[in-house]
Amino acid sequence: MPVSESDLVNPSVGIYFFLYFLIFILLRQEETSTSSASKIFSFPMNHADFRHWAHELADWMADYFEQVGQYPVKPPVLPGDIKNQLPTGPPASGEAFEQQYADFQQIILPGMTHWQHPQFFGYFPASRSMPSVLGEMLTAAMGAQCMIWYTSPAAEELEERMMEWLRDMLALPGGWTGVIQETASAATLVALLMARERASSFGVNQTGFYGRQPMRVYASEQVHSSIPKAVKIAGLGEAHLVYIPTDASFAMDPGQLEAAILKDLEVGFQPVCVVAAIGTTSSTAIDPIKPIGEICRNYGIFLHVDAAYAGTALLLPEMRWMSEGLELADSFVFNPHKWMFTNFDCTAFFVRDKQLLTNTFSILPEYLKTPLDKQVNNYRDWGIQLGRRFRALKLWFVIRTYGVAGLRARIREHIRIGQWLAETIRQQPDFELLAPVPLNLVCFRYRPEGMADEGQLNSINERLLQTLNDSGKILLTQTKLNGKYTIRLVAGQVDTTQETVNQGWELIRDTARAMAI
Repeated sequence: MPVSESDLVNPSVGIYFFLYFLIFILLRQEETSTSSASKIFSFPMNHADFRHWAHELADWMADYFEQVGQYPVKPPVLPGDIKNQLPTGPPASGEAFEQQYADFQQIILPGMTHWQHPQFFGYFPASRSMPSVLGEMLTAAMGAQCMIWYTSPAAEELEERMMEWLRDMLALPGGWTGVIQETASAATLVALLMARERASSFGVNQTGFYGRQPMRVYASEQVHSSIPKAVKIAGLGEAHLVYIPTDASFAMDPGQLEAAILKDLEVGFQPVCVVAAIGTTSSTAIDPIKPIGEICRNYGIFLHVDAAYAGTALLLPEMRWMSEGLELADSFVFNPHKWMFTNFDCTAFFVRDKQLLTNTFSILPEYLKTPLDKQVNNYRDWGIQLGRRFRALKLWFVIRTYGVAGLRARIREHIRIGQWLAETIRQQPDFELLAPVPLNLVCFRYRPEGMADEGQLNSINERLLQTLNDSGKILLTQTKLNGKYTIRLVAGQVDTTQETVNQGWELIRDTARAMAI
């Protein structure tokens, strides 16, 4: 009914009109608020979108496997170049995945170092392979938390079986038990903590270090940087890491080790752990495990063997001379994510005394108890982390895809290529090897005719490495051996061939000789 002029001056009608108007406004606001909330809380990517982009990214990944050699190995960027292309703050509302994918291609990809490039010969390999990538995709999709059997039964039992497979494939001692850790650095820390607790009868875990004699750890002068870091984290003190001199092949000298232990015992220190290496980082030197193990057994010292890279070579029966005496060790680590074509991260850690490992780390709050705890392995008690990824799946795919024979063939070929390159360098009048080559890492330097000054040689090799890496055509890394600037070349990717290494060597040789002109 229309409102008349007289109605407007009627107080009751005016009140009703005001209330009607107020309700109208509130309903509109609620409608607007609901619409805004639905936009805010709606899923920005639905199942159809996900399927589309998953196919797009799978195609990109397949192309990347085929075309990675077309990228510069190391990007021509300076510090800040990537960050300056990124917004200073997050978006207020969601953005289309299409734009995100475009930014990945235009901003991120040009700033990446391509570890899978055929001319990447630096550090040690960070492996990947097609079956491993597929395994990672499934792992990411499931998003499982694999801390105990109860949270992911198949993950725990597959990991248990994979460790048994690896133990047998590498001919490790039959009674050893394995677990997957994230990195060799983490596994080394776990080993040091086990050694600390064994030496203190679990006293440090309970009451700390107060009143205890200093504990000593021993490793060679060629020790990996993860060892001093682990010593510090374990509370042992870096000053109590004793560096043992090496022989002409850069391997630990057992006689020097025993002398250092006896000296420490005389002054009241407590030797608790020796870290030996099957393949040091600088030169893949092989510490003599048997005499080191016998010394450790004689003095009741925990022996941890770090074979992070070179351990994969134990797949080959002819390379098992490296692990002679390994039955005397207390723990052993190697990385399938380095030389066994499994995506990072995947570290295989084995122990002789499973009970010592779990007693070192086990804590059982009420919310983690399950009725089956005594029947299963709860891997949260086997290391530092509570939360754990499903790493065994990709390892399972890799081993089943290549088989033991296929893995051996590739590792054997990489070692052959390394030996070929070493012999090629020996025949060059202006290059020299600086370390033995037991595997496929070659340590060398350029030595122009007539140049004998070590300072000059260090300088020219540093410039050579920088020139090569800046070219974007190859990537190498360096170390120092006996004070000499040393160029390292390691050929160990799944796709490494004689041709790719030959191309890399020709670039090194030609660049060096052009510099000397």
